Amino acid sequence: MNSSGTDTDQGSRSLYVRPEKIHPREVDGRFARLRIVAVLVLLGLYYAVPWISWGGRQAVLFDLPARKFYIFGWTFWPQDFFYLTLLLIIAALSLFFFTTLAGRLWCGYACPQTVWTEVFMWMERWVEGRRNQRIKLDKAPWTGRKLAIKGAKHLVWIVFALFTGFTFVGYFAPITELAGRLVPYDLGPWESFWVFFYSFATYGNAGWMREQVCIYMCPYARFQSAMFDKDTLIISYEEDRGEPRGSRKRGTDPREKGLGDCIDCKACVQVCPTGIDIRHGLQYQCIGCAACIDVCDDIMDKMEYPRGLIRYTTEHAIKHKTGHVLRPRIFVYATILLLLVGALAYAIAIRVPLELGVIRDRNALYRETPLGLVENIYTLKIANKDQLPHYYRVAVSGLEDAKLVIEQEVVEVGAGEVLNLPLRVQVDPGDLTHASSEIEFQVTAEDRADLSVTQPARFIGPSSL
Repeated sequence: MNSSGTDTDQGSRSLYVRPEKIHPREVDGRFARLRIVAVLVLLGLYYAVPWISWGGRQAVLFDLPARKFYIFGWTFWPQDFFYLTLLLIIAALSLFFFTTLAGRLWCGYACPQTVWTEVFMWMERWVEGRRNQRIKLDKAPWTGRKLAIKGAKHLVWIVFALFTGFTFVGYFAPITELAGRLVPYDLGPWESFWVFFYSFATYGNAGWMREQVCIYMCPYARFQSAMFDKDTLIISYEEDRGEPRGSRKRGTDPREKGLGDCIDCKACVQVCPTGIDIRHGLQYQCIGCAACIDVCDDIMDKMEYPRGLIRYTTEHAIKHKTGHVLRPRIFVYATILLLLVGALAYAIAIRVPLELGVIRDRNALYRETPLGLVENIYTLKIANKDQLPHYYRVAVSGLEDAKLVIEQEVVEVGAGEVLNLPLRVQVDPGDLTHASSEIEFQVTAEDRADLSVTQPARFIGPSSL
């Protein structure tokens, strides 16, 4: 029993080793500044957009109970799912395009996990200090000072995460109304659930799990290699130039000592948010943030060596000193992507914010009026998808002298409303050549001639025709 238990414990230890906490070192450089700009722009948009008003309404609002999605001047309905499908296809193809071109650019600069983790690390540095201070604090025994510092950090994290969750819900419920109901707290159960759920997810992923999400949870890390080829731009260490490694004084000619340019300072490892050593070659854990490039270039400047020991390059360029970043595969992706973006833009540009549905009364195929006319009964469903109310005129065509019997020739439909309009169509039986004929209803806005739609329908007459 004891030996069996010991074997099991040893097997467990060999299968899983708890990773050490990674404390990325601060880095400055052109790529670091680019990441800062990306974080500020993306989070700035995320937190600011719900507060923008457009035409007396929140500019971007996904009103799920009303099944209406407002995006600035457009109002989309569930029937407009086609646009979302096309947008998702464009997003997927964009990921393929940028991955084929330059590896994990999305992960390094725009992925929500990367963006929020970067902000959480900024707050951690602000509260706990620089890398060495944080490492020293983690190793120190628990004291009142350590408890206060750690507590302050988590308090800042939680407040920011709650604000993030509140903003998320603000995309689905008017954010000004939400803010007005915070004090006293009067949010509904579903609003509260999603505020706290999204806050918890942000706090857990960006504060605690960090690189573990990228390494173990994100599927993109696993299948990215399928989109790479030998001409994809990746972050690489030039082994021929850097090896053998070794420390030396500044200004020393490495060739005289039989060394490469790498001084083995391990700065590239210290700045890596996933804790890898890029000198071991391309690894799936690399998120392409280029922090190692910035810090290595800084070291090379101090040592008075040429930059680029670690750089964006291709496998062909390293091995053969030549490569073709712009290749047929890139042009094919770019062409398809441009065509899809153009198709989406064109479809939205010609979109008519009006929808017409026709329902024929099925209780009676037809009936004859006292004047001997053949009559069919219909219900028109007029959906005004515009953000302004309109007066609409209804007309019918397709049969000679077809008469439209309706209470009002012009009807008003409010912004984002659906009107059920019952009406009758009467036709002289002498004008009917078939038992079933095609007619067409047309609805046109009185104030906008371009706001017009047509919908076919069937007119049923006596079967003896």
